[in-house]
Amino acid sequence: MMNVMPSIRLADSADAGMLTRLAARTFHDAFAETNSPENMQAYMAEAFTPERISSELADPRAKILIAEVEGAPAGYAKLSVAEMPDCLRFRPAMEVVRFYLDQRFHGSGVAQAMMQACLDEALRAGCRGIFLGVWEHNPRAQSFYRKWGFEVVGTHIFQMGGDPQTDYWMERKL
Repeated sequence: MMNVMPSIRLADSADAGMLTRLAARTFHDAFAETNSPENMQAYMAEAFTPERISSELADPRAKILIAEVEGAPAGYAKLSVAEMPDCLRFRPAMEVVRFYLDQRFHGSGVAQAMMQACLDEALRAGCRGIFLGVWEHNPRAQSFYRKWGFEVVGTHIFQMGGDPQTDYWMERKL
């Protein structure tokens, strides 16, 4: 796919419905093949409801960035300054809580633009580092984050329905 230049903006409460659909679709596309339908359903029924997304949009500690191509949502990233794991070396730090791209835009340059926007937001917030969790069985995402200078600094459990999964904490200095 040719490189496209997305527009990236902060989401607001008017985006709740669109963001709920985008978040559910991109999460399902990323993980449905490697997780049971029951665990996917259990997690998604909790994480991607209009009420939950509206609550996240209203959280003053969080920012949600939306990447759009020709007016259509192409991906999103949720950033937060709420909690920092003990393993981090650079503080204060901003977490990339979610970073998902519509499959149609894989390889288009949209993910790079979104990551740069995440780094810019963390710098504007006065952070010295940025971190994220990535599933141990997601080599594509791990490779992308390594290209951006992230390194594994620890692990934690991500509860996918009834399946406790190991995620790596990855961090980079700003």
